[in-house]
Amino acid sequence: MTRLPHAVDPVIAAAGDLLGARPDSIEVLGGGRNSRVYRVEIGGKRFALKRYPSLADDPRDRLGTEVEALRLLAAHELSNIPRVIAIDRERNFVLLSWLDGAPVTSVGDFDIDQAVAFLEIIHRMRRRAATAFHREAAEACLSGQELEVQIRRRLATLHAHCDGETTLVTFLRDSFEPLLENLAKNAKSEMAAAGLDFPATLPQEKRSLIPADFGFHNSLRRADGTLVFVDFEYFGWDDPVKLTADVLHHPGTRMGPSQRDRFRRAALDIYGEDASFGARLGALYPLFGLRWALILLNEFLPNRWRLRVAAGEAESWAQAKARQLSRARELVARTEEMANG
Repeated sequence: MTRLPHAVDPVIAAAGDLLGARPDSIEVLGGGRNSRVYRVEIGGKRFALKRYPSLADDPRDRLGTEVEALRLLAAHELSNIPRVIAIDRERNFVLLSWLDGAPVTSVGDFDIDQAVAFLEIIHRMRRRAATAFHREAAEACLSGQELEVQIRRRLATLHAHCDGETTLVTFLRDSFEPLLENLAKNAKSEMAAAGLDFPATLPQEKRSLIPADFGFHNSLRRADGTLVFVDFEYFGWDDPVKLTADVLHHPGTRMGPSQRDRFRRAALDIYGEDASFGARLGALYPLFGLRWALILLNEFLPNRWRLRVAAGEAESWAQAKARQLSRARELVARTEEMANG
């Protein structure tokens, strides 16, 4: 946590304009890998100030998506989320209510149950929200084919920008790509056996509102043990299979086998009114593991690394690449073991 200098600064300027007065203090909070979050104090009150990447760096409207999502959730009286206080579109800042809590470092059954309850409320909102919220979730996967396309696109991007990265290229060629061919073939076979069409776009009635990038890495534990949820930059309509697979695969917070099973069973209850949900999840789940492995390798891309640095990354690029390649190897090995098991 770093205290900002008491000099003219765009963060101080934005905070002052949004608050209507110069803040007493501003502190940078760690944890954000793309956006930056600051704790702002004025007159004994605390707020969270969030700064989003510019549209030049990332064309997705993260600010607009998060503001719309939080206002939608607030309208449905969800209390364990931040509230939007004020917006500075020109500077790309939003002032949010402050939520006390500590990072979630371990996950127990009570945490799983809280996350499930939160997702169930959002899923129930989908019919009333259909005319109020129109954005798709970031990188929505509305068909098996779209999931495969996204994986292959990420793979091509890595190859195009990482010719000199010998270790990475060897891993992709010898481990990742053969497994991708096997898992894509298996997914198509499993979906066909279940009477499902791998290339077909999921119809609207089977989609749900998804707090994409949801998980315990984007939650805080309050003193009483209850959780609050933050970071809704990627919220929108998607196949709930993607949400379920992402939570189970996400490397940010490791869940034990019993917690994974508990979450998976709960997801089948929440989304199981769609009779094809379980079959889609079973067929596509391993491919989502490969997708996550490539996400871990974003640090190899120069433009993505610049965003990390802008968000306050202190680690060297070489260290980050070595760490992320190791994590990607582990995830690919676990995905292969699961697929063969």
